[in-house]
Amino acid sequence: MEHSRRGHGMAGLELLFHSVAADLACPQDALVCFLHWSLVAHRYRCLGAGPHPSPDEKKSELLPAGWNADKELYTLRYASKDDTHQLLLKGIMMDGSMILNVLDPKTQKVADLTVKVTDYVNPEHLAAFDKVYKNTEELQSQVVHHIISPFDTVKEQVGAREAPRREKNPSPPNPPDHDPLWIPPRQPQGSHQPHWPDPRGPFAVGGEDLDPFGGRRGGMIADPLRSGFRNPIVDPSSGLPHRLPPGAVPPGARFDPFGPPGTGRVGPNPDHLPPPDYDDMFM
Repeated sequence: MEHSRRGHGMAGLELLFHSVAADLACPQDALVCFLHWSLVAHRYRCLGAGPHPSPDEKKSELLPAGWNADKELYTLRYASKDDTHQLLLKGIMMDGSMILNVLDPKTQKVADLTVKVTDYVNPEHLAAFDKVYKNTEELQSQVVHHIISPFDTVKEQVGAREAPRREKNPSPPNPPDHDPLWIPPRQPQGSHQPHWPDPRGPFAVGGEDLDPFGGRRGGMIADPLRSGFRNPIVDPSSGLPHRLPPGAVPPGARFDPFGPPGTGRVGPNPDHLPPPDYDDMFM
């Protein structure tokens, strides 16, 4: 069953294996062969062995000469078919496991994976393709996820094409003086913001006293028509009930009414009460 699945989902691996079967001397050789096949299947080509390029190298689907000269350290260089990425792959053997490290020299991006060799390679059947590999689907998933996907050019191209689609309905730009952290003040419905004079104005100091009815706050004179109380006195010249008869105040004259505006108080005035412990009945 393992051989059947490998034949359907891993086309090309058998041909690669037979091309280097005579050179396979240890389980890690077979593991590197599998890793090389995975990269070729994902549109990578091998440039050569060793960390430094040679002047006559060219892309190839085959493993280069001397690829397994060092059984403790494997170094191979790859390039994508569209030349957008170059990868430097190193496989280091340590305690029966292979530590795989991949570097993109252009972007300095790094990916790594550690696998136990005997979990995926049968050391007793290195010459038999139908028996040498085991758990191939798991190994393929590990290699793709940890080694190939971080440098997947197809994924980047798809993301670049999808980016403009998300910008079909961009939000309108904010005005230049827009502050996203500004919270408008809460005011009662129907209220209006009072006018505040510019404190830097040349006549701002003392302006309330110089123009007491100019619509400013403060001042030494209270305007009964702008007092804010309900039922204010409309015209002092018409008389004040219980206080002044009609005609007592000339029309247009400045007048400060006696007491608060409105009708007279109901009940006795608190000022009529005697002080505490005061028994003079004629006060």
